[in-house]
Amino acid sequence: MTNQEYSVTVIRDFIARHYLIGGDWGPENEPNSHHFRLELSLFGDSLDQHNYMVDIVEIESALDAFVNRYRDAMLNDMPAFAGQNPSIELFCRVAWEEIVPQVSAATVRRAVVTMWEHDQARASFSADI
Repeated sequence: MTNQEYSVTVIRDFIARHYLIGGDWGPENEPNSHHFRLELSLFGDSLDQHNYMVDIVEIESALDAFVNRYRDAMLNDMPAFAGQNPSIELFCRVAWEEIVPQVSAATVRRAVVTMWEHDQARASFSADI
């Protein structure tokens, strides 16, 4: 086989608030809430001695810590967004930078964070580990 790849995805839901800055985005310039759906997908070419690419419990722990930090928060007030427009794209990168380093499996080579802002809008950030 060539170009084989494994993936594991774990999902969490939470509500957070924000308001956009630096432009005229109508109602989004005012504080508002979104029901976010966070998906962390990890990719690798091999499995460990237990036939896992990564321990899902480890992923769940990292996601839970992130969600607990941002649940019901005003994103604009969080240090990761200081002075920046809290766009969904930036939120994906913030999530990647905070979550992925906590997943220590040697078999994982790439991670993708996808954040749904609502049923019709999502953004992603991906990078090799």
